This record gives sequence, structure tokens and C-alpha cells, in this order.
Amino acid sequence: MEFDPVLLPPRRDQSVRLGHWHDRTINDALDACVAAHPDKTALTAVRADSGETRRFSYAELNRLADRMAVGLSRLGVGRNDVVAMQLPNWWQFTLLYLACSRIGAVLNPLMHIFRERELSFMLAHGEARLLVVPKVFRGFDHEAMARGLQASLPALQRILVVDGGGADDFDALLVQPEWEKEPDAQDILSRSRPGPDDITQLIYTSGTTGEPKGVMHSANTLMSNIVAYARRLQLGQDDVVLMASPMAHQTGFMYGLLMPVMLRAGAVLQDVWDARKAVELIRAEGVSFTMASTPFLTDLTKTVQESALPVPGLKAFLCAGAPIPGQLVEQARAALGSKIVSAWGMTENGAVTLIRLDDDDQRAFTTDGCPLPGVEVKIIDADGSTMPTGEVGKLVVRASSNFGGYLKRPHLNNTDAQGWFDTGDLAHMDADGYIRISGRSKDVIIRGGENIPVFEIEALLYRHPAVAQVAIVAYPDERLGERACAVVVAKAGQQLAFADMVDFLKAQKVALQYIPERLVLREAMPATPSGKIQKFRLREMLQKD
Repeated sequence: MEFDPVLLPPRRDQSVRLGHWHDRTINDALDACVAAHPDKTALTAVRADSGETRRFSYAELNRLADRMAVGLSRLGVGRNDVVAMQLPNWWQFTLLYLACSRIGAVLNPLMHIFRERELSFMLAHGEARLLVVPKVFRGFDHEAMARGLQASLPALQRILVVDGGGADDFDALLVQPEWEKEPDAQDILSRSRPGPDDITQLIYTSGTTGEPKGVMHSANTLMSNIVAYARRLQLGQDDVVLMASPMAHQTGFMYGLLMPVMLRAGAVLQDVWDARKAVELIRAEGVSFTMASTPFLTDLTKTVQESALPVPGLKAFLCAGAPIPGQLVEQARAALGSKIVSAWGMTENGAVTLIRLDDDDQRAFTTDGCPLPGVEVKIIDADGSTMPTGEVGKLVVRASSNFGGYLKRPHLNNTDAQGWFDTGDLAHMDADGYIRISGRSKDVIIRGGENIPVFEIEALLYRHPAVAQVAIVAYPDERLGERACAVVVAKAGQQLAFADMVDFLKAQKVALQYIPERLVLREAMPATPSGKIQKFRLREMLQKD
């Protein structure tokens, strides 16, 4: 794969000079862990289906990463080849990324909720050479779906299946053979190590303009963010991080996979969210920090309240993806005893703003935090002028962690000559530099921290024979923050029931989480004189219902 991270070279010198880019990779971090704490438990992974718990020391992580890296090379994977992976939070996720990093391959994490429509685009656009899937996860046959896609993906040479058995079994090909003992193993590992500015991750946005965009990150962009993030939260080698948010999201990838290794800390992976199990893990594994969206915090708080099982070791819960209700902050503080930290960020740059641990609790539900070191934010008007304090405008970000660009789509990078990235969000800033996201110029709904690609779902619904007009808008939900409602004007003489809409979208192989959870039929849409649908009026209508 030929990568085009055009946004990296212009800011390299300054990022290094200011100490934001450390010119280290995850390989350097893992080597340091092995040298300092070879026998320390690095990773604990729990599977809901089997109840299995697997533990790995740093020495074991290192050995298996080398083993799997050589195994990947035996399968023809080399430097800058894209390895796509649609795995839940299993230990294989962490090990596969570490193995790819050993030989300069680029990992493309894919959410396990994606189906044929999303995967066919992402795998083709990223020219994935290898795809790793579970045989079955949560009752869905991922192997069958992957096999069905392979014929239309000429770059995809091999599919490996976790728990698959047979000729393409993940363990049989990558884990069981002692590849690291082969005569040429050390030569493979030494000659293929990537540099800190090489692309190490390709991760797709949810698509707001008709197709997802492939975000390119290097070790320098990812790690510069994590260093500042960990310092803000006062995290170190004595901490244990619980990650139940999917590691195929930037949240899980950066702060559940990369950060523990960088800190020489421990990580606990939960593949299926269950608040009772989370409480058990927090207590048993000494978890001190976790990060997830608002529904996770709601569930954890309720479970601790009802079970009367305290979690005194949990120092902080960072909540992002949707505003945190003030009542929830109060309840969580009382039940968990943890600091509730609000934050805002994007796939393109990781966490951008966080509140501080010594901030008043009110900051968590009235702001989305202030910029991390190495990050600048501005609120501007349509002409690019800075807005006065408290006034809403476009949020732009200039950060050491900003991505390298969108793969094959540099014209969409939304970054000016001075390095300011247009986030597409609207916000205001207070006198202390704390921001509050007040809206999105991008037409995305965030449901429980998961972005819903509105444009794509609308385009599909326009194909339904009963639909004349459609607009998908958000309506508030206490637990998930937002849910999606399809507002439809039916064609003359036609009817559309909610079940019909759901069945139609399922037939289009849309991820279940992307299907609107409500349908409202109208005789006409509110519109501007030019005919553009006024979605803000639809949102207001739904809030009144």
C-alpha cells in the first residue's frame, strides 16, 4: 500500500523541537517493559462466551509478538501491508497489533458491528492484504460473511479465523508454531521495524458524506496524545486500565491497547459489556481507571448502587462521546467514589480536551474540558475570525496528535496551511479555556458513543418504493445520549411501517446499530425557501413529543 500522510512532514520539526513527538514506537515501549518488568502481568483478557480468562506477562507479550510477526511474514505480509481485523476485545487483538508493528505492517481495526456494506468499502479502499475475523461473535457468523466478500476484493489474499479450525485457523498459523526460533526470525524482525513517522494505524470514520474516510496515524501522532493524556490523568505504571469500549474504536485502541504498554501498566479487556462483570473485574484485578461512553457509566453506577459492592480502587472514569448529565455525575461520584472526567476528541486526533482531576465536579457536566498539552483549539466564525468568549462558532484544532491525512483523499483533509483542522463541530469557549460542544455541522448522530452515518442510511431509505423524502435526526435518550429517528414523507398512496423500514435496511446489510429506532411519518418536511430540509426543526419537534 502506498500511503500519503501529507500532514505529517510540515509539522515534524516543530513537534520534535517542542517535545511533543518522542520518536518512539510501540516496539520501543514494549522493549522497555520487558527490560524493566518482564514478569509483570501486562494483559488480562476475559471472554463472555466461554468464561475464559487469559493472562500475559510482558515477557510473554514480547515473545508472542515476535512469533506472530514472523508468522505474518510467512503469509506474505510485509512493510506497509494492511492487516484488517474485525475482532472484539480479545487478547488476539492486542497481540496482532504488536505483531504488525514488529514488521511495519499497518493495522486496520474494524468494528465487529460492521456488515457487508461497510466492510466491502473499507477493505477495498484500504487494499487489505489479510483479514482476521472471529468464527462467531455474539451469534453472528463473521467467517461466512468474510468468505462471501473475498471474491470481490482482489487485494485480499488470506482470511484468518479465530476459533476457526481448518487451514485458516489463527492459532494454528500464528500462535502455535514457534516462529521466533526459525533461523531467519531475527533478520525478519530487525529489518522490518517501522520508524515513528511510518503509518501504523488505518482506521475508518463512520462516513458523513457518503463514504467512510481512512484516517492515517503514525506512532508519533498516537503516542504524543497518550503521553499528554496520561499525565493529565496522573496515570502511571502502578495503574490497571479496564477497557470495555471496543478496541476497534480509537478510544479502546489508544487507551486500552497502546497506553498500558507505554505506561508499563496493566490492561484488562472485557469483550461484552456487562456491568456486574465489570464490577467483579474492577474489584478482582485492581482496576484504577477506565474510559467509555455515558451508557457504561450509567450501568456501572446503577450496578454498584444495587449490589452494594464498592469499587474503591477505581480512581477515575473518563466519559466521552456524549454530554454527561449532571445528575449522573453526582450519582456516580457518590456510588463509585471515582472522579468523573469529561472529554472530547475525534478519531483524527484522539482526546483533545479533558477536565483536570482537581477541577470542580461541575466542570464534568458543563464543559468538555480544556486542551491537553500539545493541543491548541479555536472557535471561529465563517470568515476564520476568532469568536468572543462564550459565543458559538466552528471548532478548529491544531495538535501534535492530528492525523496524517485521509487515505487517498487528501482533498478532504480539512487542514489549512497553518495546520488548523476543521473538526466540523460547533462549540463555545469560556474565559478559562474550557470548551463545550454545542452542535455538529457534520450530520452525524452519536448513539452511545457510536457514530451513525446519517447520509448513508438516508440514501438507502430513498431507495424504498414508499419513501418520497427522508431525514434522519437525533432525539435525546437518557442512557445512550441520542437515538436516531427517521422522519419520512411517504409517496402518494403509499404507507411505511416501522417494521418495513427495519426489514428493508436489514436486507441492505446495514449494521443493526445504524438502523433508526423510531419512525415518524409527516405530510411535508420543514424546509428553507431553496427546499433544503430544516433538520433543526425536526429535532425540536421530536424533543417536544
